[in-house]
Amino acid sequence: MEFREGLTFDDVLLVPKYSDITSRSQTNLSTKLSRNISINIPFVSANMDTVTESSMAVAMARAGGIGIIHRFLTIKEQANEVLKVKRSGSVMIENPYVIHLDKTVQDAINYAEEKEISGLLVTDSNSKLVGIVTDRDLLFETDTHLIKDVMTKDVVTAKPGVSLDEAKKILHKHRIEKLPIVDESGFIKGLITSKDITNIEDYPSASKDKKGRPLVGAAVGVKGDFMERTESLLEAGVDVLVVD
Repeated sequence: MEFREGLTFDDVLLVPKYSDITSRSQTNLSTKLSRNISINIPFVSANMDTVTESSMAVAMARAGGIGIIHRFLTIKEQANEVLKVKRSGSVMIENPYVIHLDKTVQDAINYAEEKEISGLLVTDSNSKLVGIVTDRDLLFETDTHLIKDVMTKDVVTAKPGVSLDEAKKILHKHRIEKLPIVDESGFIKGLITSKDITNIEDYPSASKDKKGRPLVGAAVGVKGDFMERTESLLEAGVDVLVVD
């Protein structure tokens, strides 16, 4: 590989000058990160353990850039960081976290803390939706109580294909924050939350994939577990792999 030119910070100086642009809204900073991926601002956060994990990657995506999750994590941990980013601003969460109705309150608390979420959909032995449990349901409950005894059973749902505007109206009408998407057989097809809708409206320039989820990258090495790590990251939905 031939490198024709290399620059450092001291080699670059931005000189103020007159511009005939009358409004900042007229500027377009979008650029190609790769042949198939575009970002809305030309900024990428470094794949360093002191710089980019899920929180930084979420912030970068919301601003229109992209963050690269560092590789100094276990394979599971790194993939989970990617999942956190992907779930942070989806139009619809395709695979929401669920818990079985026979699990305990402590099981739900542990799972929610691990995934850093505030609620879980509850399923029966046939994987059909039977309820929802949130922080509010678990507050002050005995740890050994079963989920089926503390969950909210009358769950407001929507059918697959519901529009964003329709989802907003349902959430507002019923004063709820989570709207499970359920098919005619009772199987969960997704989840729309009020927080995700708010994020979409608050960050109109966010960099997103074809499904409307935040863009995120991750670093892999060139030896050891790099193939297994790559497969796990791709399964988690990573958009960009950086060889580090």
